[in-house]
Amino acid sequence: MAILRNTVLVAVIAGLLAGLALAAIQTFTTVPMILEAEAFEASGGAAVHEHAPGTPAHDHGPATVAPSEHHHDENAWAPADGAERTVYTFAANALTGIGFALLLVVVSELAGGIANWRQGAFWGLAGFATFTLAPGLGLPPELPAMPAADLVSRQIWWIGTVVATAAGLALIAFKGTVGWSLAGLALLVLPHAIGAPQPVDYASPVPERLHHDFVVASTVTNLVFWVILGGLVGVVRERWFGRTLDALQGRLA
Repeated sequence: MAILRNTVLVAVIAGLLAGLALAAIQTFTTVPMILEAEAFEASGGAAVHEHAPGTPAHDHGPATVAPSEHHHDENAWAPADGAERTVYTFAANALTGIGFALLLVVVSELAGGIANWRQGAFWGLAGFATFTLAPGLGLPPELPAMPAADLVSRQIWWIGTVVATAAGLALIAFKGTVGWSLAGLALLVLPHAIGAPQPVDYASPVPERLHHDFVVASTVTNLVFWVILGGLVGVVRERWFGRTLDALQGRLA
């Protein structure tokens, strides 16, 4: 019971700090781009926008799970711009960070645990590759008023890509043999060989330059988030559980 309690505490502390750090970074990177795109959306008259799986509303946080359909209904509630929107952004990122930290801690404990911040950074890079980089190759982060394919199809592809990427990286990292590594590589490539669902029409009032900058900024901020999260898990876990020297440490340190 003590191990379970400490594991949860590690995830909560590390996830909360990493999520707040991400929200602070987004305040100066992706949020201004979102506000600019919303201005184009209002002037361009886009009626419906469905967010890509794994991207919370307007990318206010790292990719998590496939969200439900989101409609830009003028009668629907939304946080007001300014302080209220900032508070909700920080809260959403904090909860998202805790959720990802729980996943990271549980999976890493099954593999022997994260002994220090360096191992944590490697685990964070794996999380970035699984939840941001691989899905983003087919379904890049979206701005308001961006066209999108059918939501259900994107959800299925996103989930399949995350599962295949996680399994492929695990085979390469922990099996080590040529055969398993080739199988892992095949899993990494498979979702992209199938291809992500794409919209029928790419017309959008959002300038291509803005979308490109948003994809870059969103990807970089998520990379920073995952490295911070992994490093914090290593630091916090080291305090709760002490240094754990094991085979995984020798592979990743």
